[in-house]
Amino acid sequence: MIPFKKHIPNTITCCNLIAGCIAIVYAFYGKQDTALLFILIGAGFDFFDGMVARLLHVSSPIGKELDSLADDITFGAAPAMMIFTLMSQMEYPTTIEPIAKYLPFTAFIIAAFSALRLAKFNLDERQTTSFIGLPTPANALFWGSLIVGAGERIATIPHAYIFILILIAVTCWLLVAEIPMFALKFKQWGWKGNEVRYLFVLSCIPILLIFGISGFAIIIAWYVILSAFTQKS
Repeated sequence: MIPFKKHIPNTITCCNLIAGCIAIVYAFYGKQDTALLFILIGAGFDFFDGMVARLLHVSSPIGKELDSLADDITFGAAPAMMIFTLMSQMEYPTTIEPIAKYLPFTAFIIAAFSALRLAKFNLDERQTTSFIGLPTPANALFWGSLIVGAGERIATIPHAYIFILILIAVTCWLLVAEIPMFALKFKQWGWKGNEVRYLFVLSCIPILLIFGISGFAIIIAWYVILSAFTQKS
């Protein structure tokens, strides 16, 4: 065995973690589009680390734990920082002025629930071919695309903070909810057995053409709805 071969997957995982850290920095300075870019780069590394580990036959318990730690940075803390920055830019009514400066910190509940979801995933043997609850990358893509695509408009809407707080609560619940959700993994390319996947993929095209980057947030919402109506518990 090549001596360094066993370290390749963990190195890729660390690249995911670093991409997440960079995303946090850009989000903090209000560069939301660049923050989303690095979240997507992290998602790319996250996709390949497991694949490479299986290909090289070097999967390990430490790799599994490291993957979850990296994912919570990239798909938990980074989108939370994007929400924090957005909420820091909002105007709040004078009636809640004493607590307004603390409201942006509620964004970091996303990071906590993302960690909880990842911990449950590591222990849940039911999630080998599908998911129970919203995957953290999907949640990160929802928030990132919503903020990049519509964040400036949202910040100008009166009482928009209520909408954001409700969305935080809903997405946190979805992360840990006992709702079966399909995975976009095709074991074979035929229509039978992949009806839901093909329906989802084909429906994404017009959504993106119409709504642009904000369409990804709509796609994630559609993914949740489609899963709720098609997957058996």
